[in-house]
Amino acid sequence: PGLCLLLCQVLTFPLHLMEVTGLYGRYKCLFPYFAYNITFSYNDKMHEVKRDLFRNVGKFASSGGALHLLELGCGSGANFSFYPYGCTVTCTDPNPHFEKYLRINMGANDHLTYDRFMVVSGEDMKDIKDESVDVVVCTSVLCSVSDVAQVLQEVRRILKAGGAFYFLEHVVSDTSSWIYFFQCVFEPLWYYLADGCMITRATWKYLEAASFSELHLKHIEAPEVTVLIRPHIMGYAIK
Repeated sequence: PGLCLLLCQVLTFPLHLMEVTGLYGRYKCLFPYFAYNITFSYNDKMHEVKRDLFRNVGKFASSGGALHLLELGCGSGANFSFYPYGCTVTCTDPNPHFEKYLRINMGANDHLTYDRFMVVSGEDMKDIKDESVDVVVCTSVLCSVSDVAQVLQEVRRILKAGGAFYFLEHVVSDTSSWIYFFQCVFEPLWYYLADGCMITRATWKYLEAASFSELHLKHIEAPEVTVLIRPHIMGYAIK
């Protein structure tokens, strides 16, 4: 194990050097291109999972109005096709270079109304008013934020009373498994290639501690995805 970890750290040293010198910022410009293309394969494999996840999202619409949904870390808009007709979507992502690909998916999903695209981090959404949205969605995002607890605090702040937070996240595997071993070995390399993604994060623990009034969470093994990110959690929490 130690030798494998050392080898991985050696391989990632040039990437670490790029981060220290500021050159890694150029990769952040290219990452949305890779993420956009990977999305097609991931959505195909996770189609049934996502359809199940979002099957009841419409019930959280404010009385007498259309559902107002905010997607946190929207990326290229991979979830748009799963949202109900007439839903108003506000998009946020800390990487402005996703906007080009986001617009493509907006055009392909004209059953939705789009509010705006905001370049903000999940830890600081101060420009979004308290209790202003019905639903917040977050998929494959909490693995790469710097402060999960702060993100969830912001989610609770902007959700209306009775609103819901929907999530689908890959998580750390059981510590007795071979997947856990490989997650620990390859995390340094994965971190740089996937723009800050941590594959050994026990995200469910943050959700359990976030003081939602209800938490509907289940652990699943994602079908056919890369073994390092096969363990997932999915569900929703109600404010």
